[in-house]
Amino acid sequence: MIHKRWFQSLIAGILLSLFILLIHEIHFFFDPLFTYLTAIAIPFIGGGILFYISRPVLLFLEKYRVPRLLAILIIFLLFIFIGFLITRFIAPIAQEQFSRLIDNFPRMIDMVGETINYWQQNQAIIPDQFNSAINGVIQNLESYLKGASTIIIDVISQFIGFVFALVLVPLFLFFMLKDGDKLVPFVRQFLNERFGKSFEKLAKSMDHTLNSFIIGQLTVSVFVGMILLVGYLVIGLHYSLTLALFAMLMNVIPFVGPFLAVIPAVLVALFQKPILVLYVAIIMVVAQQIEGNLVSPNVMGKALDIHPLTVITIILAAGSLAGFLGLLFAIPAYALVKTVITHFYHEWLANKTEH
Repeated sequence: MIHKRWFQSLIAGILLSLFILLIHEIHFFFDPLFTYLTAIAIPFIGGGILFYISRPVLLFLEKYRVPRLLAILIIFLLFIFIGFLITRFIAPIAQEQFSRLIDNFPRMIDMVGETINYWQQNQAIIPDQFNSAINGVIQNLESYLKGASTIIIDVISQFIGFVFALVLVPLFLFFMLKDGDKLVPFVRQFLNERFGKSFEKLAKSMDHTLNSFIIGQLTVSVFVGMILLVGYLVIGLHYSLTLALFAMLMNVIPFVGPFLAVIPAVLVALFQKPILVLYVAIIMVVAQQIEGNLVSPNVMGKALDIHPLTVITIILAAGSLAGFLGLLFAIPAYALVKTVITHFYHEWLANKTEH
């Protein structure tokens, strides 16, 4: 019986459960380790994202025999120049539009309440329970939106301060660009030939997965943001730049990002001129169709190959457990885990075939 696959799987499940229980019982032992990992996680992740963004530039410069240190210096100067352009030309306009949007929140709340009241008064067939629920929403709408606006302002303020506080990110980025290609050979020298080849193959697969997700998701977000900006400007939607930037940030979140991105635009369009809601919906649909049929297949390809239902499940679970950060990192973490499991499964099949 011990050679049966179901019995081996059962034993493996029991051992895994016992291991998790043991970790939970002695979690205090790992608290210093978790504290250390938390301290270096943000600069490491930030440096890693910038690494994948800038690595094509590094490879391009090295292709024309530019020394690596000089190429890294050029990359840093490019980042500084891009930051200057954003700070000089985009940030002031976005800040001014965002301030006006926040100032107009009370008027938007009043208009939404008046619209719902008018709809209620002219719809006699609505059940009383539904009317009571709507009245409760209207009464609490202002406090909800004020609370939401406060949260948004706090998040943006913390994010801005957080970005400027990440002094370690350039340092991590520098060493990743300088010595990133030395990690795999360094680890492989401690492994035998068989495990060395397996590790190198796994590292390449994980690198390909991360590169596909980061570059692909950023490209998609920028592309969608630009289309929405042009569309919003064409229809004359107020706060076009701020709404497009918000959509660009939300599109970093897989699958649910586009739905979150359109909510503020719809509210602004409803407040400005109700017919604009239809135009905003058309613009969003066109942008998502172009992105889904042209951009994503060419940028990401089949690298991730995650079913939409799986994405929704992961996003919901990660959002409940880890909040906004869970939404951002759940899919790439799942993709990496899937890559690792797939690699070892293929290795197991190959070994089984050999024997």
